[in-house]
Amino acid sequence: MLKSFGFAALLVGGAVAATAAVNTAVILTEERMAHEEEGRILLRPIAGVENHFWYDYRANVNEAQKELSTDLRKAGDTEDLRDAWDEYRGELSHERSHYVKVMAKRGYREPSVTLID
Repeated sequence: MLKSFGFAALLVGGAVAATAAVNTAVILTEERMAHEEEGRILLRPIAGVENHFWYDYRANVNEAQKELSTDLRKAGDTEDLRDAWDEYRGELSHERSHYVKVMAKRGYREPSVTLID
């Protein structure tokens, strides 16, 4: 009986580990995309102009980061985690594009580099 109990525990443990690996792979997709978007966060104002648009952008990025932290703590299942990361990615993308558009209307462009062979 002890051998069969140990074998059953091993099977259950393996199933849990396999499920965790599958769930991790699902979570990592949204999380990876969010981390890619984090890499696009502007660290300096466009053209060095520190105006209220820059401070609004930075405040909104900080708020999105705090909201992500809260959402991750409150997440009850995998879907909640995926939603939290996806919402965070969307907010970062929206805030960056909004800031760039507002500054472009005022004549300031986001710097870019083009490499030509």
